[in-house]
Order: sequence, then C-alpha cells, then structure tokens
Amino acid sequence: MIRVGVNGYGTIGKRVADAVDAQPDMEVIGVAKTQPNFEAHTAVKRGYPMYAAIPERMPLFSEAGIDVEGAVDEMVADADVVVDCTPSGIGADNKALYESHDTPAIFQGGEDADVGEVSFNARANYDDAVGVDYVRTVSCNTTGLSRIIAPLREEYGVEKVRATLVRRGGDPGQNSRGPINDILPNPIHIPSHHGPDVNTIFPDLSIDTLGLKVPATLMHVHSLNVTLEDDVTAAHVRQLLESESRVYVIPEGLGIDGAGKLKDFALDAGRPRGDLWENCVWGESIAVEGRDLYLFQAIHQESDVIPENVDAIRAMTESAEQAESMVTTDEHVGIGITGDPSGFSHEDDDAVAETELADD
Repeated sequence: MIRVGVNGYGTIGKRVADAVDAQPDMEVIGVAKTQPNFEAHTAVKRGYPMYAAIPERMPLFSEAGIDVEGAVDEMVADADVVVDCTPSGIGADNKALYESHDTPAIFQGGEDADVGEVSFNARANYDDAVGVDYVRTVSCNTTGLSRIIAPLREEYGVEKVRATLVRRGGDPGQNSRGPINDILPNPIHIPSHHGPDVNTIFPDLSIDTLGLKVPATLMHVHSLNVTLEDDVTAAHVRQLLESESRVYVIPEGLGIDGAGKLKDFALDAGRPRGDLWENCVWGESIAVEGRDLYLFQAIHQESDVIPENVDAIRAMTESAEQAESMVTTDEHVGIGITGDPSGFSHEDDDAVAETELADD
C-alpha cells in the first residue's frame, strides 16, 4: 500500500483524501490542518488521523475535542508521498519540510511551475512524472484544457488554440472573493496566465487565452476555438471526445443549458459534494468550420484536479502505467457519466453507495 499524507484539508485536500482512501493500493495515513474548524471535525469523523500543521496550535485541537496524532513533520516522515493542498504560495514554503524528510510531494496548480520537476496532467504527460520526487498538478482550468487538447493533438494535430475562460469569482466557501456585481477582464492583459500554464504540459503548443471573472461560484466555462491540422467533421470530434473517460459530452435531450443545472444533475445523481470530475462539453456546441473547431465546456473547479492527484501518486511511485492508473482511479472514485437519463452508470451508483457506507 502507498502511504499518503495530505497536508491541508480544505476544498482540494478533503477531496484528495477521500479519493486516495477509495483506492485499493493506497491509504491515508493522516491529514494536516492549521486549525480545528468544521473540516477538521469532518476529517476525524471520516477516520483520518489528524496532525497539526502549526505545532504551536496543537492545544487548540485538544480544546476542540480533536485528538491530534502529532505535528505535520511526523506525518511527512511517515508518508511515501505527501499531497500538499495548502493555499497558493504555502506549498512552495512547505517544500523544504518535504526535502528534509526525503519525502516526495505533489503540489497544486496555484504554485509556480518551478516548485516541481514536472507539471502534470494524467491524460497528457503521465510518463514525465514517473519516478519524479516533486510534481505539480496543474490548475483546474489547465487540467480542463489539457484533457481536450491531448486527444485532439493525437487524432488530428493542433495548429492553434484560442480559449476564453469565464471564471467563477470564488469557490462557494470563499466569501471574501468577488466580484459581487461586475464582469472583470481578469487579467486585462493578453494572454492570461492559463496559456503559459498549458505550455508546461505542451511546450510546443501555440495557444492564446483570455480570462474573465464573473459573480458566480458554480463552475468555470470555456469557449474554445481550436485550429486543427486535418479537416474533420463535428460528428467525428464528438465521437472522439465521447471516448475520453474524463470528458462528458452533454446530450442535447437532457435540458442542461448551464452550470447550475450541471450541478443539480450531479447532486441528483448522488455525486459526493456534487462533484463533477469530468470536463462537461455541450454536445450541441461542437461545430467545425474548415479546420476550425468550436465548443463550450464547463469545468468544476473544486474537483476536476482530484483524479490527477491520484494518478500522480502512482506515477511518482512507479506503481502503475498510465492506462492502468487512470482506469483504477476512475473506477474507485466513481468517474464516468453515460448518456442515459440518469446520467450515471450503474457502476457509478455502486461507487457512490460504497462511499456513503464508508462515511457512515
């Protein structure tokens, strides 16, 4: 079993911990928190050993009725891999801790690319992370773009990508984020940082990105224009994307016309926390003019990077090849949406049921 510690148990960390816990070849040996808030109580209820990210605060956990196993450095020393899910910038500061214990670590997309030896997307460059000690899983938006670009490059070749990213102001719990009533070019300069980040996965790709920030918390929405090297049909592109396990092509007949209904769709289907780990591409938006492909996709910023973290663990520990890892991750997380009216396969229902039983 691969022994995994999770440093930071917030929006990403709690999802990573649950995904790792669901894998047959991994175990969560602990999670670290800076304070005994509701998420710390949730972690303990789920059976995760708790460690204090700031040793001086250990008494606060005891006062809150939470037993602490020790300080975070003890968890790091005991882990085969640590997944750092701390806020942007903190992960880079934590790297010295991981190095001092010679413990490999995974960082999130909010860190600068140079925090790791490799920026990682399971579909696009899994092999680059094999045996590597420090890996950065790219951001939610870069993950979503990479999952679309990889099969298009393989099947048709890609001459140019142009993407406009309409981004949520913050996650549901980030009540200090905005805008409240505005639409912001963010950043105003072009390109946005997303294009260069995609280039950490595809160094030779020509890509321009523009960003907007809107008063919403649900999901990001991307408008994509990809100039391909080969002439194709929209039907062929749709068939290609439907074959990708982490891309869901939304059927026209379901009446899902926006991110709000996508979230309702996930909640109604019993997805934990209403998560959508897959890119959600509106099927009717897939259009081709000559060699130019157009489509809209929605990216759930809280969850799409979760399976990538799991796959990065296997790559770094050299415990599985790409295809095997992705299939195992998908099966045990519960990834996969079919075109039937329920939206989710029977296998997904089983995975959700197993998760709910484990939570009880």
